[in-house]
Amino acid sequence: MEDASRLPNSGREVKYSTVQAAAELVEAMEVAIRNMTAEVKKPVDPDLTGSGRKAELQAIKETALACKEMIVERQKLQQLISDMRSNGEIEEERDYKSGFAERYSK
Repeated sequence: MEDASRLPNSGREVKYSTVQAAAELVEAMEVAIRNMTAEVKKPVDPDLTGSGRKAELQAIKETALACKEMIVERQKLQQLISDMRSNGEIEEERDYKSGFAERYSK
């Protein structure tokens, strides 16, 4: 059975890099965000009326919301990459819901 931590690369095996994979995902997300933004910028067909216009506006709204979510997730992923590069590992998320003292415990 092949080692799951290795990927083929032109006949050579390369060790899997979580940081590299995350960086590639960030790049892909940037392209997707640009594409969604371009879709949101497109004007609504002035000939559309009634339910057709409403559907078009709803699609624009959904695209804008998906784009917003992707921007937030991209930011989180960039922070994760930064943490991995500085610490060499992913830090555990802290639960700050409890109270004031728990927020400042490290």
